[in-house]
Amino acid sequence: MFKDKVLLITGGTGSFGNAVLRRFLNSDIKEIRIFSRDEKKQDDMRHMLQNSKVKFYIGNVRDKRSVDDAMNGVDYIFHAAALKQVPSCEFFPVQAVRTNVLGTENVLDSAIEHGVKKVVVLSTDKACYPINAMGISKAMMEKVAIAKGRQLGENGSTTICCTRYGNVMASRGSVIPLWVEQMKEGKPITITDPNMTRFMMTLDDAVDLVIYAFQHGHNGDLFVQKAPAATLSTLATALKELYRSKTEVRTIGTRHGEKLYESLVSREEMAKAEDMGNYYRIPCDTRDLNYDKFFIEGQQKVSQIEDYHSHNTRRLDVEGMKELLLKLQFIREDLNK
Repeated sequence: MFKDKVLLITGGTGSFGNAVLRRFLNSDIKEIRIFSRDEKKQDDMRHMLQNSKVKFYIGNVRDKRSVDDAMNGVDYIFHAAALKQVPSCEFFPVQAVRTNVLGTENVLDSAIEHGVKKVVVLSTDKACYPINAMGISKAMMEKVAIAKGRQLGENGSTTICCTRYGNVMASRGSVIPLWVEQMKEGKPITITDPNMTRFMMTLDDAVDLVIYAFQHGHNGDLFVQKAPAATLSTLATALKELYRSKTEVRTIGTRHGEKLYESLVSREEMAKAEDMGNYYRIPCDTRDLNYDKFFIEGQQKVSQIEDYHSHNTRRLDVEGMKELLLKLQFIREDLNK
């Protein structure tokens, strides 16, 4: 479906954008447009790739005019631009709203105006039962995307759907590169809470999920990838064993806005989720604003269902965690494997 098509990636200089480029560069796609506000990262990427298929656009999703400039002739969009750091969003919540909520609206409005065929909006497990500003802004981002998709309807010329996934291992700002660096420098590994669990996915898993949403998504759909989880203690032990490190593990306490475990699908969403094997598809609620029938036709099923979270999914042991860690290129390079 990507043959001779133009793909736009917002926030394309990030970890996800780089993973998509690795996947698509040698395919028969016509052009990949990288849209971001970081000229230094764009310049680094340009020098590294030296590929005429990749075009670079400086802009910010907060500025719709810059989004419009990059949108002409685009067939598909991966919308990955976001503020993602939990502590920084906690201290600057309005900045999270401007990028994650209003910026997403700009991208979607521009896509509809320019006749883009499909848009996949990337979300996070922190949008499910959000307790921090980053998660709340991402939850609102999902609501904006799903509402736009619902308005466009099944026969809309643009299809908008969302993907929600857990922690991407070794993505920028994540804990695995930090702990590897701490081990190499002989510093203690700093753990917030050893019993905290997180979903574990590779960047390739994230790209697979987004492509799956492109192929199977209808307007207003939300796709979630089933994923294993591990405690931070298990992750730290697995890393120490791989690197044969004797470094101390120090518990430092939970950071601003962190959860003990992450939910990927809420109980209410699980009640209508469609099991697609490796994924859940959650169709949008197509009820209208006629509230009366909601009180007459309640959903008894919801009260009998549990949400899908990192405490009740498949739990990795140390050996399983090591196997997953060895899928990361930088760890294989460190260990000469």
